[in-house]
Amino acid sequence: MKIVKKVSIKELGQMAQKMDGNIVKADVDVANKIVIIDMPMHFEGEQKLLERGSKQSDLWGINLIPAKYGTNDFVMFESMINIKPKQDNSGMTIKSGKLRSKIKNIIDEVVHE
Repeated sequence: MKIVKKVSIKELGQMAQKMDGNIVKADVDVANKIVIIDMPMHFEGEQKLLERGSKQSDLWGINLIPAKYGTNDFVMFESMINIKPKQDNSGMTIKSGKLRSKIKNIIDEVVHE
């Protein structure tokens, strides 16, 4: 598990091999534009970011699929940590298009070829 400012698709592919060869779990602090990746469970990254001072309401879990880089399917907006009824997100999938766009923009700044 590590906080990244930049990460390559090649590195993500290597991380994915530790899971099922397909995905890399990531959490994003949308307020501070912090991305933590490569943990078995989203809550582990969430806890690390909370320890660093992030706010619970700003943390969202996603999955990255390195093989789908460059497509709309690269980022999956699903995680147990996304269940936030007080923020109008009652399920694991992030509903808000605005929030999805914000997360996608942060990921676009961090991930490179």
